[in-house]
Amino acid sequence: MSGDNGERLAVTAASSTVGPIIPPSIFMVIMGVTTGLSIGGLFAAGIIPGLLLGLSMMVLSYFMAIKHHFPRETIPISLKTIAKATLSAGPALLAPVIILGGILGGVFTATEAAAVAVLYAFFLGTVIYKELSLREIVDVFVQSGTTTAVLLLIIGMANIFSWVLTAEQIPTRIANALLTVTSNPYIILLLMNIFLLFIGMFLEGGAAIIILAPTLLSVATAVGITPLHFGFVMVLNIVVGLLTPPLGVCLFVVAGVTGLEFSTIIRSVLPFLAVEIGVLLIVTYFPGLILVIPKLLGYL
Repeated sequence: MSGDNGERLAVTAASSTVGPIIPPSIFMVIMGVTTGLSIGGLFAAGIIPGLLLGLSMMVLSYFMAIKHHFPRETIPISLKTIAKATLSAGPALLAPVIILGGILGGVFTATEAAAVAVLYAFFLGTVIYKELSLREIVDVFVQSGTTTAVLLLIIGMANIFSWVLTAEQIPTRIANALLTVTSNPYIILLLMNIFLLFIGMFLEGGAAIIILAPTLLSVATAVGITPLHFGFVMVLNIVVGLLTPPLGVCLFVVAGVTGLEFSTIIRSVLPFLAVEIGVLLIVTYFPGLILVIPKLLGYL
């Protein structure tokens, strides 16, 4: 495959990391269950940073398309075209409304929302849009099984690493070391970001949250950092880890599905990784971007 394909697949891999930031997010659910933070508050905290991350990637994609002379098509825009597209996309756009409405309204839990999302997507593909045939459904199951097997292997290896960390009491030692170095919340946040970005290179996201979040949260609250602020910053660090080799789950998925060399995807994804780290620094040191919506909704 050509270098251009590497750039296009990098867009796919990088854009998939926006999903765990804009609710609903399994990482936020794990964070809430592990630390006792409000899951709804974490969901609300992700709205503005998620939009900021998405817009940043759109701008980067635009300039990449110009630089690499990607083919483009001019489509005439009219009210009729807009209305037709909106009507066609309407059922699919209802998915996040149903999921978030159900969670925030107490109809079902965040875990149950995953099953609801799958059933609704299956209904759309087979009944509404009629794009899934029986053969395609079988292919989806086979491909999903293959991808899941790879991911489970990665998670299994990461869990071994997490066991070593726990057995050696590494999280507690790091927490004590952080408080020994400084009590300045800004420096603590910077050191935590560096540490979590490093951990994200080797440890699966869910395992990292379960092992590290309670200890690091106690450090954050000890220096005056708002718990919800820390919780979201940690989730965003974990999301960045989805793009960082050698573990980079999103990179492995794209490489496995397309057959493109892993090294090619890594080179192409570096600009997106820089954008994500930039957004991470912004929300780290401007907590108002995270906390404004939770405050409006009564979570703070």
